[in-house]
Amino acid sequence: MFDAQKLGSPVDHRQVKVGEVALDGRAFLAPMAGVTDFTMRVIAERHGASVTVSEMITGRGILRGDRETTHRIRSGYRRARSAPRAIQIAARDVRDIEIASRHAEASGADWVDINMGCPCKRVTGGMAGAALMRDLDQATSLIVSARRAVKIPITLKMRLGWDASSINAPELARRAEGEGVALITVHGRTRQQFYSGQADWQAIEQVKSVVRIPVVANGDCASIEDARAMLNASGADAVMIGRAAIGRPWLVGDIAHFLTTGTQRESPAIKIRGAIVKEHLHGLISLMGEAGLRHARKHLAAYVEHSFDAADHVICKLKQQLLTTSSMNEAYDLIDQIFLSDYAEVAA
Repeated sequence: MFDAQKLGSPVDHRQVKVGEVALDGRAFLAPMAGVTDFTMRVIAERHGASVTVSEMITGRGILRGDRETTHRIRSGYRRARSAPRAIQIAARDVRDIEIASRHAEASGADWVDINMGCPCKRVTGGMAGAALMRDLDQATSLIVSARRAVKIPITLKMRLGWDASSINAPELARRAEGEGVALITVHGRTRQQFYSGQADWQAIEQVKSVVRIPVVANGDCASIEDARAMLNASGADAVMIGRAAIGRPWLVGDIAHFLTTGTQRESPAIKIRGAIVKEHLHGLISLMGEAGLRHARKHLAAYVEHSFDAADHVICKLKQQLLTTSSMNEAYDLIDQIFLSDYAEVAA
């Protein structure tokens, strides 16, 4: 059992609420486009994630009916379990955000999360995502439009600012709260940092200090120790786990459990992980057909890497076969060999 005393007590009995929606826990799975598909969210929720958020959609994508948006809508709007369901949207103008917000509400979302933090050029080049932190008036107008378009709560995800010379997250947070935003998530980097360097958790405290609504800290939370340190540095109400959950979606629940109880639970045994890997692959294939196997490769690689020693030559060879096969049947057989064999029990 993990010794919570060495970290200081993480237990905090405050309950995070999004509007009138009360959350069971303080660890969120981050929305990651092309990563946090429906099956990954189901697995994370089943293992105790307090909240998961859909992959990002746009009003323009809905109108065009493009394949990427269609896949996300098909999977993103199903309810994984009785947990609250949030849908993330990105927009650069009023029409976009109204369409996306109303679509999310009509599909049964408990709240809409506006993306003003995505750093990728395809998004910021269209003056959406983190690009909106360069124009707080436009960002505010989009928040107002989304708020007027729906009756469900609106939340906001942002970065610290566009670059080190324009740290304006506290100002955007003040404006957002003033326009009725119910919760704010802050990634502790600027857009220009992308994912380089270390997230500045202490800088998130500057946002927490100027608003009364819940603040969620995001960026580089990869362990229970990180979650505790992140909360201490930022003063935030909850944490959001992103890339660290790839290949171990149960991590979010592990952190939620620790923050609630002060004790560390056991992560899934190797054979249970094998079943999780097969479930995840099956979900992607069911959604995307044969393309689902190619899409799954980043997940399959991460599951193996988080479960076995990188120097194990037997596992490395099987992993390489798994990541290069075009046969779904062979992929399932290789997963069995990696995770469900007698060798796996010894190697893990």
